[in-house]
Amino acid sequence: MEINTIDAAVFAKMFLAGAKNLEAKKEWINELNVFPVPDGDTGTNMSMTIMSAAKEVSSLENPTMAELAKAVSSGSLRGARGNSGVILSQLFRGFTKVIAKYDTLDVVILCEAMQKAVETAYKAVMKPKEGTILTVAKGAANKAMELCDETDDIVYFVGEVIKEAERVLSKTPDMLPVLKQAGVVDSGGQGLVQVLKGGYDSLLGKEIDYSIEGAGSGSGVVRISSQTEEEIKFGYCTEFIIVLNQPLTEKEEQEYKAYLESIGDSIVVVADEEIVKTHVHTNDPGLAIQTALTHGSLSKIKIDNMREEHQEKLIKDAVKLAEQQKAQEASKPAEPAKEMGFISVSIGEGVNEIFRGLGVDYIIEGGQTMNPSTEDMLNAIEKVNAKTIFILPNNKNIVLAANQAATLVEDKEIIVIPTKTIPQGITALINFIPDLSSKENAERMTEELANVKTGQVTYAVRDTEIDDKVIRQGDYMGIGDTSILAVGRDMTETTHAMIDEMIDEESSIISIYYGDQVKEDDANALGAKLEGKYPDVEVEIHYGGQPIYYYVISVE
Repeated sequence: MEINTIDAAVFAKMFLAGAKNLEAKKEWINELNVFPVPDGDTGTNMSMTIMSAAKEVSSLENPTMAELAKAVSSGSLRGARGNSGVILSQLFRGFTKVIAKYDTLDVVILCEAMQKAVETAYKAVMKPKEGTILTVAKGAANKAMELCDETDDIVYFVGEVIKEAERVLSKTPDMLPVLKQAGVVDSGGQGLVQVLKGGYDSLLGKEIDYSIEGAGSGSGVVRISSQTEEEIKFGYCTEFIIVLNQPLTEKEEQEYKAYLESIGDSIVVVADEEIVKTHVHTNDPGLAIQTALTHGSLSKIKIDNMREEHQEKLIKDAVKLAEQQKAQEASKPAEPAKEMGFISVSIGEGVNEIFRGLGVDYIIEGGQTMNPSTEDMLNAIEKVNAKTIFILPNNKNIVLAANQAATLVEDKEIIVIPTKTIPQGITALINFIPDLSSKENAERMTEELANVKTGQVTYAVRDTEIDDKVIRQGDYMGIGDTSILAVGRDMTETTHAMIDEMIDEESSIISIYYGDQVKEDDANALGAKLEGKYPDVEVEIHYGGQPIYYYVISVE
């Protein structure tokens, strides 16, 4: 089988097949993460990134190569999550810059596109590290260059490129000792290989399901048996978020819940000062939506017809109502923009309240267990009415997505403070001085990050050995800024051992943020013991409410 050129239709199928293959392998890729933490998410981040682009591609009918390239680039850039997802989106961005110029692709064009992909991705990373997805991409591109003058057969070309990518991937543990110690190859590199393999299977004509769930619509359909259908009292699962005009009073919140109970069941209402997340099963979603619109504008509307009847009409009605509300909001006179505003990524109710108290205008729910996308950042930026906006990623795996969002905004100055932990974000805000310029504040806030040490206590999801520590599934781990500081079978002992590693002669404050699985009494007991152990150090205790991590602790 020999193929010398491929058109847009063939390439679209190859891309969708690559996306589906990555999605199918995401959990396996998650398990390749070096730290055996319960939020290992490389596979998830890469999958959500490429699936964002896949939905854009699937919505196109008979696209040209230029249209296809735009869908792949735009979809992946806006959907990029985590460092691996951002790098993958940059690879696509560079690749599509080249292919957009042609109607059909051959070996020479594919080779040029791969070189541009690697060049673009390396430029996007401030300090590129070898032994990662970048190295695998570069190895594949170098092999493509070798083959460019040897063959015109795209099938042979792609097959050999994948072999080289796999060979380079197998060598990543030799480039990064931490991979060798953990006994894994680079997870991001493995994700890229799975994309290439999926595309190759499509090129070979293998039978593949190219359908992309959710493509072309914002809602899914829950399919149920006829027996279950008869048992359903309220047929429509309705979810949305109200962006409040003003905070609900306790009375208004109770009245809202009572109304939902009068028209449905399975009610979940979670409210804070800015938004109300709503879930209700009802026979008339329009009633729920109309009532919600009296409190603010709606976003993320999702209606599932559990009986599969009249869904299209209801969704259109709901969207129409939301659009009418949006038009009304747009007609209101705009308030003057303030000089500086803040966006922060946060991980729990308690931490959310701390950030709001420090002046954060918009909080993005995410962090460890769900990295927000570039699109999430852009939506947040749009909501903050300020000339200059500081973004606090508060996670090393979110900084790239924040930087990528900043490059896509033209009407506001966006400054990303490279906070890698929640305590760093809090310190940055504390050191903000309104009278200083945005540049002076950025320098001041960034400089202060070096004074913060962060430790996080969680549990191991698998056996491994890392940082010269033997770890067994179920062990508690105290993870520092760059390494695992303590491991043990007892959470309290492990937490103390971690803090002991963080404290030095210059330490003056220990801040404890306890998670949603820790009792307040236990956190207070930990604080009291630390006060006795370190009498010259001030100990502060805060409810963080974060999942996964029992304690997030900072030492300054």
